[in-house]
Parts: sequence; structure tokens; C-alpha cells
Amino acid sequence: MSSFRLVPSSSDKTASVQDTSNSLGLHDTMRYGLRSLATEARAQSELKHRLDNWEETQDNLQLTFQRHIYGVHAPIRLMMERKIASTNMHIPAFPRSNVHLDILMGRDETLDFADIFGEVETSPPMDIHEQMERKLRK
Repeated sequence: MSSFRLVPSSSDKTASVQDTSNSLGLHDTMRYGLRSLATEARAQSELKHRLDNWEETQDNLQLTFQRHIYGVHAPIRLMMERKIASTNMHIPAFPRSNVHLDILMGRDETLDFADIFGEVETSPPMDIHEQMERKLRK
């Protein structure tokens, strides 16, 4: 089912006691299943949920538009290209960069923390020959 949703849904559909209460004011287990106190305690704010799902919702919207405009092959081809670009054939001792995937995801015009400061390296740099030997031993 395609969705033209511009903004992520408000939150996961969790039923509270008020929504599932019977005439006595108790949770109706026979109709709504077991009550989960953990779900009620972990309830996140609506804004945080929307921010967490923003990129996924926008991506789904773009894929739906492409499917309706160009046909089913367009989003399938784009997803295939993303999968190929995400398998990064990285040469050791060189900084990692996946510009192709950034272009396919539409992130080529945005600035991120890693774009300005680079990625934080945890180990001291080694020479390329030593890193290639380590990569080929595995």
C-alpha cells in the first residue's frame, strides 16, 4: 500500500487503559490482549518519534512518487543502486567517502558533522601495505 504521508505518523499505536477499559473501568483483556506496562512506561514524546522517522518517511514518499510517475522499475532500480553503492569497496589507509550513496540518497546538498570535521579515527594511521596485508589475511 503506497503512502503519500509528508510527515511521520504521530506515534506507534499503543492502547492505554482508558482506550481499552470495559464498563467497570478495568482493562478488557479478552478484547485487547494482555496489557503491557512496559509499553505505557516507555511512551516517547510525539516530536521525538517524528524526528526519528523523518528521513524514512521522506524517502518512502519519494519512492512512491517515482513509482506513480515513472512506473515500478524506477524505485526498484534506485534501491538496487543504493544497495550496490552501500557495499563500499574501501582501500585501506585512505579516508572513507561514499559520495555515490550520498547522491542517491539526496544528501549531496546537505552539510553534516562528518562533512566538516571528518570521521574520528580510533587507531593511528598505518602505511597502505600493512593495511592491505591485514585485509587480505582475513
